[in-house]
Amino acid sequence: MSVRLAVDLGGIEMKNPLNTASGTYGFGWQFEGLYDVSCLGAITTKGCAAEPWDGNEPDRMADVYGGMINSVGLQNPGVRGLVATAGTYLADLSARGTAVICQVAGHSVEEYVAAVELFEELAPWAAGLEINISCPNIAQGGIAMGSTPEGASEVIRAVRPRTRRPLLVKMAPARVPEIARALEAAGADALTLINSIPGMALDVHTRRSKISRPTGGLSGPLCHAIAVRMVWEAAQAVSLPICGVGGVRSGEDAAEFILAGATAVSIGSQNLYEPDCAPRILAELAAWVEEQGATDVNELRGALLC
Repeated sequence: MSVRLAVDLGGIEMKNPLNTASGTYGFGWQFEGLYDVSCLGAITTKGCAAEPWDGNEPDRMADVYGGMINSVGLQNPGVRGLVATAGTYLADLSARGTAVICQVAGHSVEEYVAAVELFEELAPWAAGLEINISCPNIAQGGIAMGSTPEGASEVIRAVRPRTRRPLLVKMAPARVPEIARALEAAGADALTLINSIPGMALDVHTRRSKISRPTGGLSGPLCHAIAVRMVWEAAQAVSLPICGVGGVRSGEDAAEFILAGATAVSIGSQNLYEPDCAPRILAELAAWVEEQGATDVNELRGALLC
């Protein structure tokens, strides 16, 4: 039995539910030597701001039990740099049927607006924009832009009039239901959750952090059950489509997100551990849909029995 895998992520048409998490997949071309990237429903590019960011000092990444911790600091070439170096490839990938979602970063509302306007001008191939509201707000002492319903909705209200493309919002793993409702009211088309979880990893011999800063973002399998729960919470709170992110290593991991209410699923840190994992996970997900007796993956979204 063949199964239908196409989904609609807030106006972004995807031929299957598999996406990639921003920051773990570069700009897509880096994986072309491993498999045909156009097998994916979408890719999400590394976050870019209006101007280039240097990111944090090394060390930036360290292994921890069940995953990894990072403090990259959203190093990026800026929107113009992205378009200059990867625009031709991303336009071709879009023409091959894979939606290209560009993540937008900023340290202030004004920076988000400037980046969105540049994407509008320079990236006609972008199927949608993912607004990363976990960036630190430099005007408020470094607090994350999306850490409160008021802060999160302020960003989306500001960028919404600047683009007609679908707006996804990359949410932090905190206050999910109330912030999701605020984002829906502000004009978001879909949600991506979760972002990495704040954590620490210490070298007990040197008494120093294993990365250049005291804290960083935890990601990987240890986050999966938390992410599934937060996707379910968001799905109960709003009617927006959701892209689930966190510890996806197999088709069954992806299926958990779909049962919890996700429309699409992103592969994150597994791209670093197993760079050719995406075709395997896609095949496993399709097999699960068929095993469930469904002909369309959308029949199983939110089909949790409890």
